[in-house]
Amino acid sequence: MSRKQYLCMDIGGTSVKYGVLTHMGEFIFQDSYRTRLSSRQEFLSDLANTINEMSKKYAIEKVGISFPGFINPQTGFAEFAGAIAVLHGTNIKEQLEETVDLPILIENDANCATLAEKLSGNAVGCNHFICMTIGTGIGGGIVVNGKLVNGHAFKAGEFGLMIVDGMRDGYQTMHEIASTSALIHQFKQLKHMDDDCWVDGEQVFQEAETDVKVRELLDQWFASISYGIFNLATVLNPERILIGGAISVRSDLYENLLVKLNNIPSWHDIQAKIVPCKHHNDAGILGALYKCLEEEKYDK
Repeated sequence: MSRKQYLCMDIGGTSVKYGVLTHMGEFIFQDSYRTRLSSRQEFLSDLANTINEMSKKYAIEKVGISFPGFINPQTGFAEFAGAIAVLHGTNIKEQLEETVDLPILIENDANCATLAEKLSGNAVGCNHFICMTIGTGIGGGIVVNGKLVNGHAFKAGEFGLMIVDGMRDGYQTMHEIASTSALIHQFKQLKHMDDDCWVDGEQVFQEAETDVKVRELLDQWFASISYGIFNLATVLNPERILIGGAISVRSDLYENLLVKLNNIPSWHDIQAKIVPCKHHNDAGILGALYKCLEEEKYDK
């Protein structure tokens, strides 16, 4: 029996990653191209040309797309398209289907990263879990009773908009105080560095080993993340909370988060297992594959 093949694409503001995969998640082909954003037509043309080129070389059944922003996965309408600003207010699915003769499925990128974990990551067999990505901003996805939660306006999982400091210093979201970019910004302020100086999270962690002030900064950052995790656990009572983003590979992240969580008395009543995401660079592509396979269930 021949293996079905799917073209799965992960749209980013810098590059578009794509691959041809089997239903087992095996990559047959993988590549990427630079995202061009000067116009809507340019972006859509690049996307459609890639799809059509791949369909000539492979027996593609369906196209799955991981896309930033507020996406209606049923219709394909992007109310907000994240870094792909030229597509704000555009029905991406309809636009592509004018020049592409293949079924197209689309889903928010953070939701795709979540589905990738359910497909073949650290949430396999888990029907109640949350995926929280910590990077430039904070986002994620929610799975309840084995189903992705999109929300009535397809905005579920915007964890970065949570308030975790009681507005002590004015309106500050988790994006602004608990993302990796926020940590780096706070570090630069502490060190009186220019904003354009290059610093990564690794440098902050290293300096925290010898600098008490940096350690205090990092300590508060862990606390802010733990408050967000706690709030999500109280509302959704998940079995697991998966952490994604580049920072998620650090084992000491989990040690420090658990210290902060265990300082919250009620954590013991509603606690969930905190684990890293398995998938990183290919998460969007694998999540798009999940969408294709999920749709197959309803096609039968």
